[in-house]
Amino acid sequence: MEIPSPLPGTEPPRDCPRCPRLVALRRECQAEHPDWWNAPVHAFGDPDAWLVLAGLAPGKHGANRTGRPFTGDYAGDLLFATLAKFGLSKGRYDGRIDDGLMLKGTVIVNSVKCLPPQNKPLPAEIANCRPYFESQLAALTNMRVIIALGRIAHDAVLRAVGLRLAAYPFAHGAVHRLPAGHFLVDSYHCSRYNTNTGRLTPSMFADVFRTAFVLRDQTSGPNSSTSPR
Repeated sequence: MEIPSPLPGTEPPRDCPRCPRLVALRRECQAEHPDWWNAPVHAFGDPDAWLVLAGLAPGKHGANRTGRPFTGDYAGDLLFATLAKFGLSKGRYDGRIDDGLMLKGTVIVNSVKCLPPQNKPLPAEIANCRPYFESQLAALTNMRVIIALGRIAHDAVLRAVGLRLAAYPFAHGAVHRLPAGHFLVDSYHCSRYNTNTGRLTPSMFADVFRTAFVLRDQTSGPNSSTSPR
């Protein structure tokens, strides 16, 4: 089963050849698990979204297996529970792409579309995927707030809008005003490692979404980088 992208025309081909290391891993997974998705993972959610969740890349036993971002692994359990808490989803998340889950006002877009070894894409691989990431952000005409799930996603957003990374440092809970009037909100990634170590708690993660709702209708003012109170 394949879920159509909410952003047609912006996705890489299923057999995308841009990153040799990622292609090699894809082929290993195809041989080992031929019933898995094992391909670039599409964006998921509402094409009219005001809130964009910028992720890192597919997880091996999550999106790379199921074909939907954050679906089938621990990170998805926390993410989709949080989206439901804030009324940003419809239906029940059950870790399967046929569970009927839909997102409301929200879309998930990964900065890297294919599974990287050890969940760590190389800088060149991030750069190779940037045209897809940039075209997807550009297609989201109702975007107001971007939540970056981790530093790599944070950096990818800044590069996509042409900003210097040093001027907008990553920090959990930080809010950055972007040139077009959007806001970028930083969060530690909702990975099992971060939650098991206490680096990110469900309460901390929920606070990021509370900040996003506060910022949703703020569309003017100078570029800035601040921490919400």
